[in-house]
Amino acid sequence: MVEEGLEARLGRFVGVEAEPPRVARYAVNGAMIRNWVEAHDDGNPIYVDREVARATGRRDVVCPPAMISTWVMAGYRRHREVQRLRATGATEDFAYSRLMNLLDKAGYTSVVATNVEQEYLRELHPGDQVTAHFTIESVSAEKKTALGRGFFITLRKKYVDRDENPVAEERFRLLRFAPS
Repeated sequence: MVEEGLEARLGRFVGVEAEPPRVARYAVNGAMIRNWVEAHDDGNPIYVDREVARATGRRDVVCPPAMISTWVMAGYRRHREVQRLRATGATEDFAYSRLMNLLDKAGYTSVVATNVEQEYLRELHPGDQVTAHFTIESVSAEKKTALGRGFFITLRKKYVDRDENPVAEERFRLLRFAPS
C-alpha cells in the first residue's frame, strides 16, 4: 500500500533534470568499438575496418549505434560510491538521487530495467565526445507486478557531441519495487 502523499511527492520529479550532464570519460575509440562488436559477435565490417567504412562514404569506422549509452557510463567505482551513499541514506544534490532516496525510505528498494527505446540521429566515429542530458520524464502510479509493488520511472536521455549537436535520444524505463 502506498504511503499517504507519496505519489504526489514522486510526481514533483517529472520534467526535472535528473542529474548534471554526464560527459563521457573517454572519446569514442576503436578499441572499445572492437570490444563491443566482439562481445556481440557483430560481423559488420564498417565497425572495425576503416577501408570498408570509407568505401561506403564514411570518414572512418562507425560506432555501433546501440553502444551509445556505454560512452557515458560512470564506471564501477562510481557505482560502489552510489551504493555506499544509498546504504547510509545520504542523498546527492540532484533530483534523481533524491527520487531514489525517497523510494528507498518508502521500502521500494529493488530495481530492474524494463525497456529502452533509442533513436539514432547521426553516426559516431572515433574521436567524437559524447555527453548525456538526463530528464525524469515520468513516474507511474504504483503498479502491482510479479516482482512486487512498485513505480515505473522513465528517464529521457539526450546524447550530444562536444558541440551540443544531437547524436541520439533514449527513453530508459526501470521499475523500483518493494520485493514480494
